[in-house]
Amino acid sequence: MINSSYVSYFTLAAYFDTGLFKYLYFLLTMSLYILIVWANLLLIVVICMNRSLHEPMYLFLCSLFVNELFGSTGLFPFLLVQILSDIHTVSAPFCFMQIFCVYTYGSVEFTNLAVISYDRYIAICYPLQYHVHMTSSKVVLLIAVTWSVPFFAVFVTTLLSSSLQLCGNIINKVYCDNYYIIKLACYDTRLNNVYELVAVSLTVGVPVSIIFYTYIKILKVCFSGSKQTRQKAVSTCTPHLASLLNFSFGVSFEILQSRFDMSSVPNMLRILLPLYFLTCQPIFNPSL
Repeated sequence: MINSSYVSYFTLAAYFDTGLFKYLYFLLTMSLYILIVWANLLLIVVICMNRSLHEPMYLFLCSLFVNELFGSTGLFPFLLVQILSDIHTVSAPFCFMQIFCVYTYGSVEFTNLAVISYDRYIAICYPLQYHVHMTSSKVVLLIAVTWSVPFFAVFVTTLLSSSLQLCGNIINKVYCDNYYIIKLACYDTRLNNVYELVAVSLTVGVPVSIIFYTYIKILKVCFSGSKQTRQKAVSTCTPHLASLLNFSFGVSFEILQSRFDMSSVPNMLRILLPLYFLTCQPIFNPSL
């Protein structure tokens, strides 16, 4: 048995020799990161500087854009270093820090999308009482919950994983992943698995349930309401639904790649699919 405190580094086995193409991949990855930072930062500044945009919907969107910057920064600088490196290793503390950033990003994304769906539900189903329901104090509380619950849940996840006794240090991915760390454990990981189920239920299951509930209510109002109500619902909900579907597909790719044998899938595709929700969502949201 090797205690995780003595595993000073992890080897990322998904990388392969690309020769001189690594400089092209580096430029493409850096360009994407710059575009993500520029697009999300621009929208955050516009919302913060323009007082007419200090409405609940735009504040929730601002929180979403901040999360895109958070998730991207947890991944892209690391990828850029690894692309140019000939030895694809990462120190154990940094690996767990990246796990915390990536998992927190995913959890906050779901909770933020749930808050936006609740906001759209109030705006469409109770338009006259909207400002009564969505007060400034309630907006602050919702944003605080959006970030604090995932931060705490993922922090405990990372803490449990970092205390595992490991029998290896090879991760078959291009970035650190908690599921692969647990697979390296030497002994029973029942506690980790049970907590993972609770954490996923809290940070993914509950937000998705809220999204389903609010959209069922919105659809009922649309079918029973006027043409103007339906047009308002379509115009305000379409970007949110597009973002939700895009992120859900990306997370599905990641789960499928991690849980099933993908040896028959081309190498490059095995690398790109898990990266989809971390690279496409941060540029997809600002474009809506």
